[in-house]
Amino acid sequence: MDRVTRWVMGMGMVVSVVAMVFLTWLIYINNGLVVQQATWVSSLPSVNAGLNTLSALCVCAGIVAIRSQKKNLHRLLMLLALLASAAFLVGYVVYHAIHGDTPYQGGGWLRPVYFFVLISHIVLTIGGLPMILITAGLGVTGRFSWHKRLGRWTFPIWLYISVTGVVVYAMLRATGS
Repeated sequence: MDRVTRWVMGMGMVVSVVAMVFLTWLIYINNGLVVQQATWVSSLPSVNAGLNTLSALCVCAGIVAIRSQKKNLHRLLMLLALLASAAFLVGYVVYHAIHGDTPYQGGGWLRPVYFFVLISHIVLTIGGLPMILITAGLGVTGRFSWHKRLGRWTFPIWLYISVTGVVVYAMLRATGS
């Protein structure tokens, strides 16, 4: 493994750890800013679900493109997926900084289903974020053999994260949370 590849992997890990520490603080310690909420803040979960959906669609289309040997289209679609995910993260941070946590109000057999989906989403996000950043960095720096190796694992994890993000949103909305 060359120096650039090690640097890309190291930076992916550093950014991911900083992001996870910040998000943990934001959601579990901060409890929302004490400010009057603007009406647009309440629309952020819907916007974020749309961004997660866009990310999932771009990731899937990007895989189809690369399997069809359409490298430029793959590059564009994966960039769009990264941008959608980054925009989601900004919206997520803004919403939770102002609003705080949203507890699940549902009960019955859906409650354990919700928590299974949520916990698996969180755990895979923790592992998936560095994988996504490193895979993208390897592609950008032309380390295609490493990009392809890691991408085989990154694709299903990124897709699961994006889809379960939408599922969590839908389950919260369905219970009036």
